[in-house]
Amino acid sequence: MRNRIPRTRRSADMLDDRCVSIATRFRAALDGVPEPADPELLPVRLARACARTLGVEGVGLSVGSAGEARVPLGASTGTASLAERLQFTAGQGPCEAAQRYQEPVFAAFSDLQRRWGAFAGLLAEHTPYRAVVALPIGETLAGPGAMDLFFTDESTVPDLDVFEAMAVGDLTSAALGDATVWAPWSPEGGPAWLHGPAARDRGLVWTAIGFVVLTRQLSESAALDVLRAAARASGRTVDDLAGDVVAGRVDPDELLQPDGHTPTTHD
Repeated sequence: MRNRIPRTRRSADMLDDRCVSIATRFRAALDGVPEPADPELLPVRLARACARTLGVEGVGLSVGSAGEARVPLGASTGTASLAERLQFTAGQGPCEAAQRYQEPVFAAFSDLQRRWGAFAGLLAEHTPYRAVVALPIGETLAGPGAMDLFFTDESTVPDLDVFEAMAVGDLTSAALGDATVWAPWSPEGGPAWLHGPAARDRGLVWTAIGFVVLTRQLSESAALDVLRAAARASGRTVDDLAGDVVAGRVDPDELLQPDGHTPTTHD
């Protein structure tokens, strides 16, 4: 009688073969994206490879704890990068939820409107995206990572292979980990991929928060609320507005909340 391979073993072998196939396609996509001269742009290259592998319109990568401390690393396109900044400006969104709960978040436009109305409005006004899938991609040197997938047609979200997307996220996290170990570190401290253009722009937000705290005598969270409200009222992102505050082009005293309320000051 011919020996039968146990079903669990066959399933494991099939799973291994599938993982190898995904890794091979991701490597091929990565090889198809020109390697940047600046190691700070590694996340941009990885995001573009993710978009090619998964067949989505945009991909954004970020790290850090949920909410205020999130740092964008890079995105596959300028529009995908803008979508992350809009999400940060709104204050909440799928990426924040994925990082907070370490679970995938699937959001068609109706879900975005119901759960994160401010972000949904900004996304519809400034980008062609109408659905977002946010996936945790594991720990990095800078904290838990997340990958946002952006869709222009929300009806295509069910076509996404979640196993494949999670595997691509793991491969991306592994690539960042390899760069942490083997690539030269930035003079600013940490791996170069932590100091790309998107991360530097977000760093200006923390500096601008300090300006608002000192000028308005607010808590840090209240100062960020002021920046977010002022950015939304002027049709800008917090990152853009923060650059003007730090450069002295905008006086922190002139940043008023659109509802006219004065933020709570320190006791």
